[in-house]
Order: sequence, then C-alpha cells, then structure tokens
Amino acid sequence: MGRALIIAIDGPAASGKTTLARRLARELNYLFFDTGILYRAVTWLALTRGEDLHDEDRMTRLVQELDIELRPDPQTGETRIYFQGRDISRDLYSPQVDAWVSVVAAHPGVRTALKDVQRRIALQGGIIVVGRDIGTVIVPEADVKIYLDASLEERARRRYQEARSRGHEVSFEQVLEDMRRRDALDSSRDTAPLRPAEDAFILKTNGLSPEEVFQRVMALIRERTP
Repeated sequence: MGRALIIAIDGPAASGKTTLARRLARELNYLFFDTGILYRAVTWLALTRGEDLHDEDRMTRLVQELDIELRPDPQTGETRIYFQGRDISRDLYSPQVDAWVSVVAAHPGVRTALKDVQRRIALQGGIIVVGRDIGTVIVPEADVKIYLDASLEERARRRYQEARSRGHEVSFEQVLEDMRRRDALDSSRDTAPLRPAEDAFILKTNGLSPEEVFQRVMALIRERTP
C-alpha cells in the first residue's frame, strides 16, 4: 500500500477507537499504539499508592516513576503492559481507573511529560495511534486523521458490557454518569481538549457494526495512500 503511514484515531471513550485500530493494525501489518494506556498507568499507580489525583505536581512526578514496559503478546499480538515485571493490563481498565483517568489526563504537566514519549513512538510511521489529541497535538502531521464518535448512551452501554465481561461489578447508571463526567472533563480542559482536527474524517458509529466502520475507514486510507 505504498509508504508506511501515520494514522491517527481520536474520539471520546468507547466510541470504537480501539476495536478499529486493532483491526487496521492487523490488516496493514502496522503497530498499534493506544496512547491512553500511559494515562491509565499513571492513574492506576496513583490509586494504588493512595495519592491525591487532583495534585498536578505529584501526578507529573509519577510519570517519572512509571517503571512500565510495553510488550506484544506472542499469541495474540496485543500490547501488554508490565509494571516492575508484573502484567497490569487488566488492572488498567478497572472502573476506578475509568472514573479517574480524565482527571489525571487533564493536568497539563502530565500531558507535557508524556507528549514527547508518544510523539517519538508515533513518528516511526507504519503505526495506528489512538487517543484524544493525536491529530491535533501529538502528530498533527499524520497522513490520515479519523475522529470516531457515538451517543453518550451507546458508549456507556459498550463500556458497561466491557466491564461486566472483565468481571467488574458495576451498574449501567454508574458507568453512564462516569462517562458523562469524563466527556465534560475531556472536552473542557485547557490543555489539548478533545475535539476533531480540522482535516479529520468524522464518523458516527451509532448503528454501525465494527465491520462497517472498518470498511469505511479502509476506503479512506486507500484514497489517501500515495
């Protein structure tokens, strides 16, 4: 398909970014990089240590204390996250981390500390980069920029089913309220608020199957490929 591209996928929580990115990575034989995992790791570490997640200075310092390693699963190719040698991938998607990650990600110091790491990885090319500010801040020069969205209720339903499948005891009402609060934080923060890049392809995923979303985006990638 020509030269290796940088493909940026942004959008709110549970809009379908990860599902799409994984499928694209397999189809194109590209690296899958979910930048949100880094914010989740900081949040998880803060919760584990009983830190004040509203303390920007402390959260920024925690970035320097993250002893994490990203490894591809030899069986599935999925990216696994290890902290001091222990696989914490499952822990990073707990309801507690879901509820607090936007608070941590809203701190300008945390975003600045992680930006260079994310950008260095993304600029390698041949990569699908997923997040909330990829096309606007991390790699505005991305070859293809996609912004996925869906209604609040639809996204909450997806996240609720995901949490239950992982064995987490949580109510739909709790997930809905957490997501509503998270949307507000992501969209209103001063640093890198959630919004589509001006040249992004915006796709609403309500009523679309993962296969339909994949096919529409693949068509766009083929159009943009030199």
